[in-house]
Amino acid sequence: AQKAFYVFNHYQVDCFADDTGLEIEALNGEPGVFSARYAGESGDAELNMHLVLSRMTGIENRKARFRTVIALVERGELITFEGVVNGSITLEKSGEKGFGYDPIFRPEGFNKTFAEMTLSEKNAISHRGKAIEAFSVYFSI
Repeated sequence: AQKAFYVFNHYQVDCFADDTGLEIEALNGEPGVFSARYAGESGDAELNMHLVLSRMTGIENRKARFRTVIALVERGELITFEGVVNGSITLEKSGEKGFGYDPIFRPEGFNKTFAEMTLSEKNAISHRGKAIEAFSVYFSI
């Protein structure tokens, strides 16, 4: 919302912005909005995954979710659209596809990580796709 309000407040133009984060229950929602920079400003995905896996060592509760929020500022009012995929953090990396935390996130109902899925499999359940769908429905009214 902060990014969208910045544009609206400085240019008086309606604006939307999105953010996606990995939220891990046992880590009190971390890394959350800091997902891209969890292990430092470099935004290194390998370091981010390593930090998550090390902080999860010995933790049985591995519940996590990817959450995307699209914030729309329209005529100064905030409207949000959300997409969520629930799942769990694996014990180790698996798969070569995708990006970010995909090799350590296994969505609910699947026996493979996002990084092991085909693009069409991942897109069928995507948190980003769900948020965009909700956003699109708003504008189709």
